[in-house]
Amino acid sequence: MTLPETMRAVEIAQAGGPEVLRFTTRLVPTPKADEIVIKVAFSGVNRPDALQRAGLYNPPVGASDLPGLEVAGEVAAVGASVSSYAIGDPVCALVPGGGYAEYVATPAAHALPVPKGLTLEQAACLPETFFTVWSNVFMRGGLQAGERILIHGGASGIGTTAIQLAQVFGARVFVTAGSDTKCVACTRLGAERAINYRDEDFVTILKAEGGANLILDMVGGDYINRNLKALAMDGRLVNIAFLQGSKAEVNFAQVMMRRLTLTGSTLRPQSDAQKTRIADALRTQVWPLIAAGRVAPVMDSRFALHDAAAAHAHMESGAHIGKIVLEI
Repeated sequence: MTLPETMRAVEIAQAGGPEVLRFTTRLVPTPKADEIVIKVAFSGVNRPDALQRAGLYNPPVGASDLPGLEVAGEVAAVGASVSSYAIGDPVCALVPGGGYAEYVATPAAHALPVPKGLTLEQAACLPETFFTVWSNVFMRGGLQAGERILIHGGASGIGTTAIQLAQVFGARVFVTAGSDTKCVACTRLGAERAINYRDEDFVTILKAEGGANLILDMVGGDYINRNLKALAMDGRLVNIAFLQGSKAEVNFAQVMMRRLTLTGSTLRPQSDAQKTRIADALRTQVWPLIAAGRVAPVMDSRFALHDAAAAHAHMESGAHIGKIVLEI
């Protein structure tokens, strides 16, 4: 396959709202020795894209300034040292940036084959959320069968993925969501109890169950202390975002007395080696579950690349359930 010189893409004109996303033309990337170039069919839309657009999440050094952290498509070029993929292979991949474009380069080790039975559109919903959930819930959070997990934002892309993976690995799943419709969607995916946070107190409900062994939180703010109250003895709190702020006054005596663990991570700044370890774990432990139909991405909506601003506005409205993608 001969690569063209230029490609269509969406860039961030300046920090601001969805309206700052604009159509542009860029040079097609050339793969480094350990990289592949993917001809993108679909790109996932994620909260970090919106944070980058708002000027709150700068790309790592050397990464593309274009938004977009996950894609699916066909391999269009391979680097000199790549033997795991060939031109034409259907793949989905975690990318360091640049996903809102017709072509994107990424380390070959961060790509995964499209699972059997999935379309490219569905596959574009996998990398960012599955990398995030697996690394934080299982690798960092250490979730075990029989444990109680509380997942905030249960109807989000992260939430719908975490529900399914926690349930299939034998955990008892509790979630919060902001409407009865979203709560129903969460229970259908495998949540034992979906809590409408507008009407119910998750702390009271989890305490009645003995407390959460693990909480996955992307809210922050006043949820931080409420999460600590909702944890069981030896419980773990894993933060992956702070939609309501990253600061709180915490009494650490409760952390000591109840042997709590507070941790968290962001995915994009992690080393290539660490992302490769996550990809390897997904390939062996999760991809077979997707191929067997036991876990699947939850699709919300599809937008054309030139409607990226509308996709961002939809995501930030909070009305979606599951994943939003751009058709390239």
